Amino acid sequence: MLLFGKKKKIQENEREKIQSTDSLEVNIAKVKELLKDCDDVVYKEFVVGVEQKLRFTVVYIDGMIDSRKLDNSVLNPLMIQARYIPPEAPKLSDKLYELVRYGTIPASELKESEDLNEAILDILIGDAVLFIDGTRTLITISVKGWPSRSVNEPTTESVIRGPRDGFVETFRMNTALVRRRIRDHKLKLKQLRIGKRSHTDVGVFYIEDIAKPELVDEVFRRLKSIEIDAVLDSGYIEQLIEDDPYSPFPQILASERPDHVAADLYEGKVVVLVDNSPTGLIIPSTFNSMFQSPEDYYDRWIIATVLRIIRYAASLIAMILPSLYISLTSYNTGILPTKLVLSIAASREGVPFPAIVEAFIMEGTLELLREAGIRLPAPIGNAIGIVGGLVIGEAAVRAGIVSPIMVIIVAITAIASFANPSYNLSVGFRLLRFSLMLISGILGLYGLALGLIIIFTHMARLKSFNVPYLTPFVAIEPSDFKDTIYRAPTYKMIKRPPLTSKNVVRMRNNRPVINDKAKGGTKDDKRQ
Repeated sequence: MLLFGKKKKIQENEREKIQSTDSLEVNIAKVKELLKDCDDVVYKEFVVGVEQKLRFTVVYIDGMIDSRKLDNSVLNPLMIQARYIPPEAPKLSDKLYELVRYGTIPASELKESEDLNEAILDILIGDAVLFIDGTRTLITISVKGWPSRSVNEPTTESVIRGPRDGFVETFRMNTALVRRRIRDHKLKLKQLRIGKRSHTDVGVFYIEDIAKPELVDEVFRRLKSIEIDAVLDSGYIEQLIEDDPYSPFPQILASERPDHVAADLYEGKVVVLVDNSPTGLIIPSTFNSMFQSPEDYYDRWIIATVLRIIRYAASLIAMILPSLYISLTSYNTGILPTKLVLSIAASREGVPFPAIVEAFIMEGTLELLREAGIRLPAPIGNAIGIVGGLVIGEAAVRAGIVSPIMVIIVAITAIASFANPSYNLSVGFRLLRFSLMLISGILGLYGLALGLIIIFTHMARLKSFNVPYLTPFVAIEPSDFKDTIYRAPTYKMIKRPPLTSKNVVRMRNNRPVINDKAKGGTKDDKRQ
């Protein structure tokens, strides 16, 4: 208890305000002491007025501000234009701060403070702080201008039809991309800073009359409970607030697409954006949402349904195909047709390893090639992934280490693993694949069935912010099944998911009347 009280007292002291004074020399001396050995900090001293008696100092970090903005908004008005004001010494000295704050600096965003710690944090963020001799109030001027990446199409979530813009590493640009799509005053953005040393900006988006208050409160409770030195990416936040950190399944969906984020906000979900990260966190997320792509809602419902069936089938293949091969060739050969058994036996003739060792060799080689392809430059990485797999597979078959059918199994598994829109979920399936291979190599089909039962039991118990992970497959709301493996026509998707939204009505059933010219009349489209 004594150690806890001492630690708490130290944290309170670290957050203690450093009061500014009305002396310019004292304030700058304190700032220089706190920012000593920081050679990129600039202290621009200048005088103002016709008689050149009013002393000012602007402090900023070189490379993090827009120098043109600083010149036009601060230095030019104060150093040049203010000289033409007739000197009225008593009035000017009494109203100096008001004159500068409200009448001289044309910057669009200004903030007042009397705390040197807060002023230093503003400087480190990329603003400029103006110190005025004789005034204890400090003026923070928004002149941010650090190098940033332009808005481009996200590489991890490419689509054929849909918007091409994606999030970048600049927090304010990301919030603007979301605001651009949701022009509703009910869209709320609340910001907080997480990280004792990094002071990273974290923004929480939600639509007030759609998102459930208990969900919003739970998100803020978990975010405010984070105590960490630095947050460098949204992945830090994801790992610290997820329900089960030991689960191979992601409970928070990550997306680089503003349209994806906007669509989920309309569903009553909460989105967390983190400065310096091009990935937004969608809360809560379910197993079903991991298979959905923004393109599903831009294409016609028949196309989207077929694509979703392919994704579910591909994910199942990617997880169990090698295990199924091991079980059928090592333990349960009687299930296969005789000709197929003889064909497999002939292809494995001369292979010195059992099927499980053979599978681990090829799957391990594939994962090695995949990781190497990611780390290498893009042109070389593509060549390593494709050519390397073909060359190594062919060489392994010729050397008699693996059988040709094993190479086919691994190739189909690798292709199927890329069909899932969620990278984190596909990685989870890859991890589970090795576990299923091991248990299938020991117990055969019984082990594979046992492994799948354990996986589905875990998924049934898993939750994402108090929402069952298998929603809507475990829900009792019939309208939820219109957006699962089967995607209903848009005019039939009237309701939002009730587990994440309090306002469940999304649209009215207002499909226009169809003019049937062949029959010379009109007919109302049958609707549900």
